[in-house]
Amino acid sequence: MAWPTHHSLDDTRGFIAFAETQWAHWPAGSLQIFRRSDGRLLGGTGLDFETPTRAETGYVLAVDAWGRGYATEALGAMIGLARKLGVRELTAGCHPDHHASIRVLEKRGFTLMERQPRISGFPNLEPTLTQDRLTYRRTL
Repeated sequence: MAWPTHHSLDDTRGFIAFAETQWAHWPAGSLQIFRRSDGRLLGGTGLDFETPTRAETGYVLAVDAWGRGYATEALGAMIGLARKLGVRELTAGCHPDHHASIRVLEKRGFTLMERQPRISGFPNLEPTLTQDRLTYRRTL
């Protein structure tokens, strides 16, 4: 997910308004990821619908939650939710150098669809630079 880092209360309000709009128009939207053992907020995931049968998903996690299986679990949950909601095609974007995310996507059955040059800013890297984006797809 390419959600920008919030730098102000207005940024957070804008994101909440966006999420409320998504949930008002579609059967799902942005979701938070919490650790089961203690309820700690780890990051976010969700479904961003393009049509009733096509959606995009992804995940963003706090750095100290990386490498612990949370991305794989969150992606599996989004696949299950998408299937339950009638989604037939699920896509996900990824930075070409983020090898751990590429492995997570491939482990969950996604295949590389295309490399889009200079299309996306990645807020956790250098948000002002457009960079290549890998788009993965999975049919359900």
